Amino acid sequence: MLKDRYDNPLHTESAQARDAYVAGVDLFLAVDYGAVSQFETAVAADPGFVLGHAALARARMMDADGPGARAALAEARARRPEGAAQLHSHVTVFEQLLAGQPAAALETARAHLATQPRDAMIAQCCSSVFGLIGFSGRTGREAELLAFTASLLPHYGDDWWMLTTHAVSLCEIGQPAAADAMMDRALAMKWQNAQAAHFKAHSLYEQGQTEAGLTFLNDWLAGYDRRGLVHGHLNWHSALWALETGDEAAFWHRIETAVRPAVCQGLPINILTDMASILYRAELAGMRIDPALWHELSAYASAQFPRCGQSFVDAHAALAHAMAGETAELERVIAEAGSGFAGDLAVEIAKAWRAVAARDWQAATQHMIAGMANHERLGGSRAQRDLLEFALMGILLRLGRGDEARNLLALRRPGLMAMHPVAGLH
Repeated sequence: MLKDRYDNPLHTESAQARDAYVAGVDLFLAVDYGAVSQFETAVAADPGFVLGHAALARARMMDADGPGARAALAEARARRPEGAAQLHSHVTVFEQLLAGQPAAALETARAHLATQPRDAMIAQCCSSVFGLIGFSGRTGREAELLAFTASLLPHYGDDWWMLTTHAVSLCEIGQPAAADAMMDRALAMKWQNAQAAHFKAHSLYEQGQTEAGLTFLNDWLAGYDRRGLVHGHLNWHSALWALETGDEAAFWHRIETAVRPAVCQGLPINILTDMASILYRAELAGMRIDPALWHELSAYASAQFPRCGQSFVDAHAALAHAMAGETAELERVIAEAGSGFAGDLAVEIAKAWRAVAARDWQAATQHMIAGMANHERLGGSRAQRDLLEFALMGILLRLGRGDEARNLLALRRPGLMAMHPVAGLH
């Protein structure tokens, strides 16, 4: 029986299907463009290729193609042979993901990986800050993510994807220098690895290395397909650094060409959260933001996320609605966000944005502090949650509590002390 790059049996005898599948997996794990096409080639070569159909479903999920994902998953389910336990659990993880059952998917994935730890397509679902652990809403999820990748690391040897994946965990647990070194190893093996480039940017950000980050990321981005899943998000990183250096022209170039909803080809969750965050962080830094941008983003949030429940999204949608003055939509989020995996925090943060829009700085302080309690539960990266850290500093400055704001930066984000995230902070 043919096997994949990780020595997993593929349950196909078609070399063409195998080759396309292996190429698709590498593209998918590297967050590069073209995985869907490769998986389509694989199942065309062998229509009975269960793992090919399952991988196609997963890649379409990541392309926000719900109908296509459901169709591919139906094929995988229909062609799954009786008694093939590993095939069954592999497909089940994707079924549970698509059905909106993340807790069940994580449990199934953990059980599957206990006997098949080198099944990277399943391990990928659980890893990184947007995975099943990252969006679990659990206290200590950063430590849990590190423990998860550390347990898999010995099974993969010197593999570029696993090095990348473990480095993400190291970065988010507060070891950016170690993460940076591991990302460099991964990039040396496979340069066209957007996930490694992405979290190398994170590790440099965490170390306050603005110029080095800009140089690396802008060079790397030059060769990345704009249809790649994190193209917009990597440009968000570049825009943040441009903001830090005071280069408004570079900042707006990144926003207008890669981050705004009208031009970004990423997932809606990234488009909304990146745009909301970058606009407010620009305001905090002292830049004037055209109100039309907030109205545009509020409308996008309402269209893409008409229902609440994804706490990371809800916190950012509330910001967009508050800054746009869309009171009805903001109140809807406040009323409904409690249903999310970190709903208690999302509701407090939404109320904080409401108070910010009303310039009620005392209420904003109280709600933001409540929302920031253990804010890792919201998911996302430390860099993304700096939106909340810096927003609170900005609120404290409005109250004339500058010393407290500066102490907050030193206490909570000491690695960023050299940055200038909020006008007047230094």
